[in-house]
Amino acid sequence: MKYVDEFRNKNLVQALARSIRAITPARHLRFMEVCGTHTQNFFRFGLRSLLPESIELVAGPGCPVCVSPQKYIDVAIRIAGAADTMIVTFGDMMRVPGANSTLELVRSRGALVKVAYSPSDAVAAAKSHPGKRVIFLAVGFETTAPTIALALIQAKKEKLKNLFFFTSLKRIVPAMLHLANDRKSFIDGFLCPGHVSAIIGADDYKVIVAKYGIGCCVAGFEPVDMLQGLYALVKQAVLEKPKIDNQYSRIVRPAGNRKAREIINRVFTVTAAQWRGLGSIPDSGLKLKKEFIQFDAGTALGLDKARCAPPAASSLQCKCAQVLKGILRPPQCPIFGRKCSPENPIGPCMVSTEGACNAYYRYQGK
Repeated sequence: MKYVDEFRNKNLVQALARSIRAITPARHLRFMEVCGTHTQNFFRFGLRSLLPESIELVAGPGCPVCVSPQKYIDVAIRIAGAADTMIVTFGDMMRVPGANSTLELVRSRGALVKVAYSPSDAVAAAKSHPGKRVIFLAVGFETTAPTIALALIQAKKEKLKNLFFFTSLKRIVPAMLHLANDRKSFIDGFLCPGHVSAIIGADDYKVIVAKYGIGCCVAGFEPVDMLQGLYALVKQAVLEKPKIDNQYSRIVRPAGNRKAREIINRVFTVTAAQWRGLGSIPDSGLKLKKEFIQFDAGTALGLDKARCAPPAASSLQCKCAQVLKGILRPPQCPIFGRKCSPENPIGPCMVSTEGACNAYYRYQGK
C-alpha cells in the first residue's frame, strides 16, 4: 500500500509540474517561500528542477533563529556566563554566532545552558533550581507563542520568582507587508507558511492582497502540497487576479486556531520588533502584558538596555540581510561555502536547518 501511495504521489507531482510549465508565461516570476521548511523541502524533494526557468523561488524571513537580532544573541551569551544564571533555550539557538562567541561555546566553558524541547521545560528548571535565575529564550513566530504563553500562565499560577522570559517573538504578516513594500524585492506572490497559518488563519493575509496586489497561497509541506501552492500562485499571476488561496485547508482554517489565538492575546500584546536584516517593523512583535511583566527579562533584569560589542569583521561580510529580503541568493554571498558553512556558520541563515543558506549548502553544495 505504501508503494502504491508513493507511486501515486510521484505521478501527481509530475502532473503538477507539467501543469505549472503549461501555464507559466515567458516573463520572469518571483515567488517567495516565506517558511524555511518550504525552502528546505523544495531542495530536498528536487522540485526546483521540475520548474520552468522563468520561475524564481526566493527564500524569505520565516526562520525565527535567522531573524533574531544580533544584540539579542549577544545579550543571551553574556548573561549565560553569570554564576547565578541558567539559560534555557531551544536547540537551534545554541550555535548562532554572536559578536565573539556562541551559547554552545560558553556552555563548553562551564556556563549553565540547558536545551529545552518545550517552554514548560523552563518552568520545571526554575522549580528544580530555586537558587538560580532561570532565563528562557523565547524565540519564534505565532507557532511557538501559544506554548510560551501557557508556560507563563503556569509560572504565574505557581508564583515562581526565579523564572524570566527573554522574548524575541515575531508576527509574520507585518514582515511580509514590509517586504511587499520594498521595491528591491519584486515579489509576484507569497507561498505562505503552513504552521504559522494554522494559528493565525488564511484570512490574515488578505491585507497583503488588498494593499499591494500580491497574491498569497497557504501550502503544506509535502511535494504535492507545495506544487499545488505554486500552481495557484502562477495562475493568479497569469490571470492578474491576486487573492488568498488555501491549499492547506485540511489544517488551516480561515480564522485560524481560535483557542491558540486567545491564549496568545491573554499573555501578549502587539509591539514593534527588530528583525535581523529587516530592521524595526511596526506591529511585528509580541511583548508581555502588564499582568505578566514580572517575568519579562528585558524589563525586570534590564536586558533591554544592555550594550554589546560591535560585530566581528567576518560577520560584516555576511549577506544574510539581503538573503532574508530575497534580494540575494545564498551563493551570491562572498563568504558562502568559503568562510561560512554549517560546520562553521558565520551568519544565522547558515546555522538553522530552516535557514536559506543552510538549505542551499546542503542540497546544492558550494
